[in-house]
Amino acid sequence: MADSKPPTLWQMLHSIVAAAFGVQSHKNRERDFTHGKPAHFIALGIVCTAVFALALFGLVKLIIHLAT
Repeated sequence: MADSKPPTLWQMLHSIVAAAFGVQSHKNRERDFTHGKPAHFIALGIVCTAVFALALFGLVKLIIHLAT
């Protein structure tokens, strides 16, 4: 790969979301493993997981509130 720059924040976020759904492209996965830092992906993955869990929690609370 000629481009040796690390992935941008947007590229890492795209990779994490794509990997979560199981649709990560080979090209992006290769870029992530060769130029990305594992600590960045782990930290961003934890943040994305927390945001997802809080969004689900809020949605359930809203549905329960509207149902009562």
